Amino acid sequence: MSTTVQTPLVTAAEIEAAHERIQDEINRTPLRYSERLSQLTNCNVYLKCEELQDVRSYKIRGALNSIKNLSDEELAAGIVTASAGNHAQGVAYACKTMGVQGKIFVPVPTPAQKRDRILAHGGRFVDLVVTGESFDEASAAAHEDAAERGATFIEPFDAHDTVVGQGTMAKEILEQLAEEGKELHALIAPVGGGGLLSGLTSYVAEKAPEAQIYGVEPAGAASLAAAFRNNGPMTLPTVDPFVDGAAVKRIGALPYEILSANKDRLEHFAVSEDDVCIEMLNLYQNEGIVSEPAGALSVTGLTKLDLAPGSTVVCVISGGNNDVIRYTEIMERSLVHRGLKHYFLISFPQVPGQLRIFLDEILNPGDDITRFKYQKRNNCVLGTALVGLVLEKPEEIDQIIERLDNSKFEYEYLKPGTPEYKVVG
Repeated sequence: MSTTVQTPLVTAAEIEAAHERIQDEINRTPLRYSERLSQLTNCNVYLKCEELQDVRSYKIRGALNSIKNLSDEELAAGIVTASAGNHAQGVAYACKTMGVQGKIFVPVPTPAQKRDRILAHGGRFVDLVVTGESFDEASAAAHEDAAERGATFIEPFDAHDTVVGQGTMAKEILEQLAEEGKELHALIAPVGGGGLLSGLTSYVAEKAPEAQIYGVEPAGAASLAAAFRNNGPMTLPTVDPFVDGAAVKRIGALPYEILSANKDRLEHFAVSEDDVCIEMLNLYQNEGIVSEPAGALSVTGLTKLDLAPGSTVVCVISGGNNDVIRYTEIMERSLVHRGLKHYFLISFPQVPGQLRIFLDEILNPGDDITRFKYQKRNNCVLGTALVGLVLEKPEEIDQIIERLDNSKFEYEYLKPGTPEYKVVG
C-alpha cells in the first residue's frame, strides 16, 4: 500500500533561497551562550539576539523577503502596510534599502516616538499616514488605499513570503550551533500572529527533525491556544496590550495551518505578563540585553519548562524596541508579582509623631517606603495615606500585617486584581 507524503506549505529550500536573497541587507545576529540560564536549567542555553538587527527586531527578514519577491511592475506601483510596531519599521527600512516608495498607516494613538522611528528608517521613501482610532481602522484604510492604487499590501505575518523570510533565522541558528559543535534539541520562540514560529518550525522540521519546538504566547493574548481549541483561527474578544509585539487577536491562517501540521514536534503555552516583566529585568541586569516584552517571552517560557539535562536550547530574543519610560511600569509589575511590593491605605491619627511610630513599630529595618500620599485634613481625627512598601523578602508581608493588626492604626491592604487596587493608579 502506497503512502502519500504531504509537501510542506513552506520548505527549507524556499527558506534557504530567501536567506540568499536578503542576507546582504540583514545582520547575522549573534547566537549568544547564557551562563546564567544554562546554570538555572542545567542545559546549554543560547540566545538568538534579533534585537541587534538594524531595526531592532526580526521583522526585517519577512519584510525584505516579501518586497524582494515583487515584480518590477509591483514595485513601481508601490507598497502599503499598516502597523504601529516592528513590522512598520521593517517595511520602512526595506523601502529605503531597495529604493521603493511605501505608504505606512498607523492609528492616531501611536506615540510620536514610534512615528519618528518609522520615518527615520524609511526616509524619503516612506509616507506616513496617521488615521483611525485603532489598528483595525488604520489597517482597513491601508487596504482600501492599496486597492485603489493597485499597490501591494505587505502582510505582517499571514503571508507565504513573510513566513519564509522569518524562517531564515532558523537557518542561521542551525549553522551557528554547528560552528559550536552542537545540535539543536529545543527551540523556544514567541507567538503573536504566528509568522515567526511557523517559519522556524518549517525549517527545523526538515533540517533538525528530532528537535522540539516551543511556542510561548502572553496569557492576555493567547490566540494560538484559542485556535487549537477551535480547530482553526478565531478572534479573541479582547487582548492585554502590554506584550504589544505579540498582542494579536487572531493567529494567521497560514501560520496556523503550518503549526497544526507539526503538532508532533510543537508544544505551546502561555506565560503571564508579570512573569515577562521579571525576565525583561533579568535579561537587562544579567546579560545586558534590552528586550521588548515580546522579546522576553521565550526566556520566560524557558523558566517554566523541565528540559532534559544537557540539552542544547535556543531562545529567540525577537526584538528590543522598548521605550525606556516603560521600565518604570515593568519594575513595578515585577516587584508586585514577586511579592516584594505592597500597598496599604493607612489611617493616621492627626497628631504629631504618628509616622515615626509607624516606621519604628510596623516596618522592618530593611523595608523601604516608595510611595506616600497623604493630605492633612482640618477638623478630622484621622487622615488616610496611600503607602507603598518594598520588602526585602516576600514572607515579611505577614509580619507587617500582624503588627498592623496589633496596632492602633486602621488600615486596608490593597490586593492586586481587586477593584480597591485601582487607587494605586
